[in-house]
Formats: sequence, structure tokens, C-alpha cells
Amino acid sequence: MKLIVGLGNPGTQYRKSKHNAGFMIVERFSDLHGISMNQRLFDSIIGKGKINREAVTLAEPQTYMNLSGISVNRLRNYFRIGMEDLIVIHDDLDLPFQTIRLKKGGGHGGHKGLLSLIENLGDRDFLRVRFGIGRPERKSMVEEYVLAPFSPEEEDALPGLIQKAAEAVGDILTSDIHAAMRKYNLRERKQIAKNEKY
Repeated sequence: MKLIVGLGNPGTQYRKSKHNAGFMIVERFSDLHGISMNQRLFDSIIGKGKINREAVTLAEPQTYMNLSGISVNRLRNYFRIGMEDLIVIHDDLDLPFQTIRLKKGGGHGGHKGLLSLIENLGDRDFLRVRFGIGRPERKSMVEEYVLAPFSPEEEDALPGLIQKAAEAVGDILTSDIHAAMRKYNLRERKQIAKNEKY
């Protein structure tokens, strides 16, 4: 079984915030694969289904971002999920907007959801789908920035980016993380280089 976790904050006031990109992507993934997220378990909204005959569980922790790891660790233990079968989808300040990167392991980079996961799981080698949101001008603006909605210009591009990130999750499942990384990370680097030329 694969456990696919989208990170975010519960509540309508946060629904369209940059910090909720993980929720947006896991919900798009659930739509693409016909998986209803209508159950609750260990302070998460979850949905169960099968993709290519492999069981998957989708989860949105409802504990708020900085306590996400508590819920995810309980789900992981309950379903007996290894690190190689845990996929976490999250926003990333270190990547420009319109950038999606896949990664295995790594640190938390100041992301409170990732920090909570690492502390509670006792491991950092889970798979990651990183959704770039860019950084604000000043470090002091980070908290306000991640909890703010996307700009109107970003909103225009958002559906296509959410779709692409959801498809990247699917590629991890149907091939493997290394093949998916080669596909998406190389494509993103080429796109950034192309944009820098003009």
C-alpha cells in the first residue's frame, strides 16, 4: 500500500492559501482516480482506492500544519507503511512558482509540516512532491506570505500546475520515484533555463 499525504491547514480561511497546495493536489489526484475522500481516521480526512492494482490511501491531516506528523505517523503505523511507500505533497518556498520537483529524503527547510513529520516519523527518507510557491521579499513576511492566497496571475496558472503535480504523483506510482524524478526534474530545469534566456 502507498500512503499519499497532502499537507495543509483545515478551515475555509486557509483553503486557497499557498500553504494548502498539498491539499489542492491530493484532492485533484483523488478526482483523477475516482477516490472519494469521505472518511476520517487519526485526525485526517482519508480516501482509499486502487491504482494499477495497488492499494492507495490518500490523507489530509486536520491537525494544522505544525502537528501534521502526529496524524501521519499514526496512519503509517496503522497501515504498516514503509518510508519508500509514503509520498508527501507540500508547498516549497525554495522553489519558484510554476516549479514542481520530486525528491526522496532531505531536510525540512523551515517548513513546519515537514519538521513535524521528521520529528514524529523519526525518519526523513519519505518521498516528496514539492510545489514551488517562491519566497516573499523579506524573511519576516514568510508566515503571512504562505497563509495568503495566490495572486490573480498565479491563480490563472494554478489549475494546470495542480494537474501536473497530481500527474507526477501518478507517475511515482506507475513507474518509480527515480524514473519520475528524471522526467519531472529534468523538464523543470529545462523550462527554467528557457525562461532565463528571455
